[in-house]
Amino acid sequence: MKKLNPAYVRAVRGHANGCPYFRHLSMAIRKLGIGYAVLDIEIKPEHIQAFGYVHGGVFASVIDTATYWSAFCGLEEGTGITTVDLKVNYLAPVQAGKLTAEGRCIRMGKTLGLAEAAMKDAAGRIVAHGTSGLIVLPGFGLAGAPPLPPKFLAANGKGQITRR
Repeated sequence: MKKLNPAYVRAVRGHANGCPYFRHLSMAIRKLGIGYAVLDIEIKPEHIQAFGYVHGGVFASVIDTATYWSAFCGLEEGTGITTVDLKVNYLAPVQAGKLTAEGRCIRMGKTLGLAEAAMKDAAGRIVAHGTSGLIVLPGFGLAGAPPLPPKFLAANGKGQITRR
């Protein structure tokens, strides 16, 4: 079984969390691993639509991001994915506070994958849920990322890091 390199996870989280879109949404990856991702978002005035609630596009964007990262980490190094379908169910209105999205990769095949994410408020109430169909893109890793450590640790029992 593949084991993610903690240095890779730190580097990817730092790069993603520092990107303009993440900063614009006040969104951050808190946990990342093979098959899962946890993101937090602090609701700001710019997330609120005309009737005083968080805009549905904010939920959709965070759910899309959580599903992407939950699936991405299990892929071979140098392989990418992109969303081909996103379905979001809005379950409760939100006006303020911190929200957490927990993404889970349901299945990744050679060409297609399926992931889901639940977005919860600070009380643990699910306020939105979504599923994402993803297409695997060999050779389409993290374009634009700075040089990163190897994605996986070697399975040689010595803890050495090697590229796969």
